[in-house]
Amino acid sequence: MKEIFDAISIKCSKTTTVSYSTSFSLGIKFLNKKLHNPIYAIYGFVRFADEIVDTFHEYDKQYLFAKFKADTYEAIEQKISLNPILNSFQKVVHTYCIDKYLIDTFLDSMEMDLKKQEFDKKLYDQYILGSAEVVGLMCLRVFCESNLEQYEDLKHFAMKLGSAFQKVNFLRDIKADNEDLGRTYFPEVNLDNFTLADKLEIEQNIQDEFDEALVGIKKLPTSSRKGVYLAYYYYTVLFKKIKNVPPHRIMNERIRIPNFEKMVLMLKSNLRHQFNIL
Repeated sequence: MKEIFDAISIKCSKTTTVSYSTSFSLGIKFLNKKLHNPIYAIYGFVRFADEIVDTFHEYDKQYLFAKFKADTYEAIEQKISLNPILNSFQKVVHTYCIDKYLIDTFLDSMEMDLKKQEFDKKLYDQYILGSAEVVGLMCLRVFCESNLEQYEDLKHFAMKLGSAFQKVNFLRDIKADNEDLGRTYFPEVNLDNFTLADKLEIEQNIQDEFDEALVGIKKLPTSSRKGVYLAYYYYTVLFKKIKNVPPHRIMNERIRIPNFEKMVLMLKSNLRHQFNIL
């Protein structure tokens, strides 16, 4: 029965989410239960694409990504896939009318990671759009369900939140991206001489985006607001930790939040949301 296969598929997406991201998994738990499976499905799709370009170095990544991309479009067209992750994702695409442009743009950015390159401003903005902003829009389609007016009203804020999250990730992973993957995302920044001025400029841009995003979070439906706020709260705490260390430490270690601290943040976030201290 197709229902059994669909249930197995979403379990694969959930397992992928839980295995790869503690913080994202916690955020999903704070969403209304009806939103859990669609967001698991989106995360599973995004995670698998990212995994191909980031970690499968001993395999033909060009071939694997081209196959994943073709399989994605086939799954959407046929409304089924024997790849459980893509089967879950195609169902969300159809249920929530996720625009093909969002999927195309995401896959284009992932494809950019198949080759080593330094990003100028134009490529950087293009990459952020595809790797982060459109993922925020996919999730927003789920959060707003059939309310297209609400979706249009919140698009700008969802894109800013996705962008801020991605740029915090870039700062956190700057050493590994540069040394292991040969990527320098921040335009016009010389990582051989990463200065405090460089770091402060990047951080100001991220802070501005977080400030804008919070305006939109407050306008989200109650079914999703608490979960999105938790993700926002977690990332702003991580961001503060990164801001408090000098550039040379960023270039030599990965700043992180221990799991026990994540649990404390979850409780604090819940209290702040409960008492409307956003």
